[in-house]
Amino acid sequence: MKIKRYYLISIMVSSLVMQACHDKLDVDQKSAITAPAMWADEGDATAAMYGVYNKMRSSFADAYIFWGEYRSGLWGKGLATNATYSDPFTNQLNSSHTYANWQNLYTTINDCNLILKYTPTISFADEADKNKVLANALFVRAFCYYWIGRVWGDAPVLIDGFESGEQEGLYPSREPADRVFEQVKVDLEAANSLMPENVTDRNLASKGAINLLQADYYLWIAKVRNGGDAALNSAKQAIDVVLNNSNYTLMNDFSSVFKNKLNQEIIFAWSFVMDEYTGGYPADHLVPLQYISAQYIENPIKVGSHQQWIFLTDEYKDFLSENADDQRTNVSFETFFDEPKNATFQWINKYAGSWQNQTRVFDSDIIVYRYADALLMSAEIENALGNSALAIERLNAVSLRAYGITNFYPTILSKQQVDWAILDERKKEFVAEGKIWWDLIRFGVVFSDVPSLVGRENEQNILLWPVHNNSINTNPNIIQTPGY
Repeated sequence: MKIKRYYLISIMVSSLVMQACHDKLDVDQKSAITAPAMWADEGDATAAMYGVYNKMRSSFADAYIFWGEYRSGLWGKGLATNATYSDPFTNQLNSSHTYANWQNLYTTINDCNLILKYTPTISFADEADKNKVLANALFVRAFCYYWIGRVWGDAPVLIDGFESGEQEGLYPSREPADRVFEQVKVDLEAANSLMPENVTDRNLASKGAINLLQADYYLWIAKVRNGGDAALNSAKQAIDVVLNNSNYTLMNDFSSVFKNKLNQEIIFAWSFVMDEYTGGYPADHLVPLQYISAQYIENPIKVGSHQQWIFLTDEYKDFLSENADDQRTNVSFETFFDEPKNATFQWINKYAGSWQNQTRVFDSDIIVYRYADALLMSAEIENALGNSALAIERLNAVSLRAYGITNFYPTILSKQQVDWAILDERKKEFVAEGKIWWDLIRFGVVFSDVPSLVGRENEQNILLWPVHNNSINTNPNIIQTPGY
């Protein structure tokens, strides 16, 4: 019953620490796992590990796509919209925007910090189980700091857990982005060294997930933060570990990637389960039930419980539909003309959840990393290192599934053409998967390909987000992102 005991402690302690820290801590370090009695045995540490994933998942449930895709110029108005959506997709951000707030990420980090503080003092029957707990905490902390560094740049780096509103250090300052990214590197190296080889979890950390996050990180460092060939070679080393792992491969049918939970293509996903945690950003991509004719509910129109606030632009839909053989198109989006309503509706099939008892249940797992990502990441790395032939081979592995054509991309492509092809395939492969904004920055086309950013490259920190007003108002040491 340790898991249930954990959640009971979580509720009680959260309320106490939140009250104590409300006026002090700009990053809202309100831990859910601070009760001293909690850290008695390995069951407590394991429960805390699962709890931190619950917090991580809820922290990214909606923010993930706002930070990773909605600024890309590929999204626009749905059947309706409001400023929460229109501001990001027109790149007009302000410090009161919901997702300018880093609170949930730092709360997740704090829970990781406490696991890392207390778990080493607990005796485990099997040391490998202890190492798995520690490696997962390091992986989650690295993941959160990687996103913080890319979203806000300079930010507090906290590696000691807060358990009381009376502790020192409750007014941290923003540290340089280099320090944030350095912490990601340190944590990933430690996680990799601790993670047992035989762990194959897909909704927790594993060797595969850690190495893919490392490859992602080093590719960013190489192409965005002037890391050069040294970082590229580190990325290559990490991605090759993933590609050589027999636990992962491409699913033959693209649609099955999103229908079968934790399948062989999945390397890391957030699991969403009915009655435990449901919801997230996919709710915004479906058609409101009341708008359509009854005979078309789930036949074929996928319906939701609230307004369709945002959808793909017409230009993006045309791009996704340009090849009739591409099996990804109808999975990414579908349209249907409702004759009685004299209206055409559109929706996204990825992550649509299930239809149960006339109710939409958003229980689809959100896939963070999958094997197709590893292949395309490898193609990008190899091409940057001058290995275009291998890059095209990796690219063609993904395009073969998409189009059913061997060697879709010829070996005669130039290095620049290979980069363009990789970016095009990523735009088609990862619709609504929270990646494309980062791709545009990495490939150096964000100011040419995003209409609302054309001519704005000289605006200070335009690619970063402002810090939310709450953080600035509660901590005098936090300064606003320059430019905002």
